[in-house]
Amino acid sequence: MCRLLAKLGNGAVAGVTGVSIIFPLDMVKTRLQNQKPSMAGGKLPYSGAIDCFRKIVGAEGVRGLYRGLVPNLAGVTPEKAIKLATNDIIRGILATRIGTTPDKLPVAYGALAGATAGLCQVIATNPMEIVKIQMQVAATSPRANVTAMGIVRELGIRGLYKGTMATLLRDVPFSMLFFPLQAMFAQKIHRSMLNGDASAKPSTLAVLAGSTVAGVIASGTVTPADVVKTRLQSSAQPSPPYRGLVDCASRILQNEGPSAFFKGTIPRCLTMAPLFGIALMMYDLQQKIVGW
Repeated sequence: MCRLLAKLGNGAVAGVTGVSIIFPLDMVKTRLQNQKPSMAGGKLPYSGAIDCFRKIVGAEGVRGLYRGLVPNLAGVTPEKAIKLATNDIIRGILATRIGTTPDKLPVAYGALAGATAGLCQVIATNPMEIVKIQMQVAATSPRANVTAMGIVRELGIRGLYKGTMATLLRDVPFSMLFFPLQAMFAQKIHRSMLNGDASAKPSTLAVLAGSTVAGVIASGTVTPADVVKTRLQSSAQPSPPYRGLVDCASRILQNEGPSAFFKGTIPRCLTMAPLFGIALMMYDLQQKIVGW
C-alpha cells in the first residue's frame, strides 16, 4: 500500500509540474481546434498558432493564456497520478510474469500496460477536460464570466462525462503508443547518445528526451480524436449540439473537410511532448530519490 501511495504521489507531482509549464500552449491548441468559420465570409478567427497566441494576449492579456489552469491542476493531479502509477504497476506485473524487467518489457506488453493506464485515467480526465475546455473558450462566447464551479453546477455529474467515448478513443491509443515508445526511445538514447550502461536503467536525461519524442508521435497520431472530443465538450449545455461522436465527426468532415481533424496538431504536439517529457522525468527522478 505504501508503494502504491508513493507512486500515486509521484505521478501527481509530476503532472502538476508539467501542466503548469505548458498550459499556454494547451490554451492555443484548444482555441484552434474549437474555431469554426464565421457566418460572414467563412473566415476562421485564427490563421495559425502564432496568430492565435497574439490575439489571446492582445484581447485578454497574459492572464488569458492561463484561463482554466486552477481546475485543470485540480483534475490533472489524480489524472496523472492514476495514469503514471497504473502504467508503472502493470508494467511491473507483466515483467515479473515473463521474467524480465519493466525497462525491457516487449512492445506488445508495454502497449497493454499503457492501454490499461489510459482506460483508468478517464475517470479523472473527462470532468477535468470539460471544465478546462469550457473555461478556455469562454472568452470567445457571450459567457465570458464563467467559473469552474459554475460549469460543474450547470452540467451536473452526467454532463461532466459527456464525450467520454471520444476521450477513451484519444487516451487509450495515446497510452498504447506513448509508453512502449517512451521506454524504447529512453533506452536507445541512454545507450547510443549518452553512452550509458545497457544493463542499467535509463538516465533521467534519457527519460526526458525519450518521453518528449514519444509524446510527439503519440499526440500527433490521436489528434483527430482530440478534435472531436474538444467539439463535443466545448458546449456549455448538458446536451451538446451533436448527437454523438459519429455525428460530430461526420459534420466536421462534411462542413470543414478532412484537414479539420488535424487542427491544432502542432500546438498539441508542442504541448503534449514537453508535458509528458517533464512529467516522466519528474516521476523517474522521484522514484530514484525514494528508491521505488
